[in-house]
Amino acid sequence: MAHKKAGGSTALGRDSQSKRLGIKLFGGQLAQTGNIIVRQRGTKWHPGKNVRRAGDDSLYAVATGTVKFSKKKVKGFDGNLHLRKFVHIISEK
Repeated sequence: MAHKKAGGSTALGRDSQSKRLGIKLFGGQLAQTGNIIVRQRGTKWHPGKNVRRAGDDSLYAVATGTVKFSKKKVKGFDGNLHLRKFVHIISEK
C-alpha cells in the first residue's frame, strides 16, 4: 500500500485580471473631448451635461471643459425618489 496520498491538481491560481475601474478625471480637472471620466460596470455615475455613456457604461466627455460631480434626486420607474450621482463637463466659452 502507498504511504502517501496522490498529489492531485490544485484549484487555486486562476484569478482574473483587474479591470482598473473607477474615476479617471476628478472634479475641477480639465477634460478634452473624448476623454474617459469614469470606468464603471452599471450606472453608479450617470451622464450629465456634455457627457455620454459608452457601451461598457463608461462615461466620456463630448466637449472640452472642467469636470463637475453632483447629486440629484430623480424619480425612478417605481415612482420613488432616488439620489443619483451625475458627472458634468462645464464647457469654457
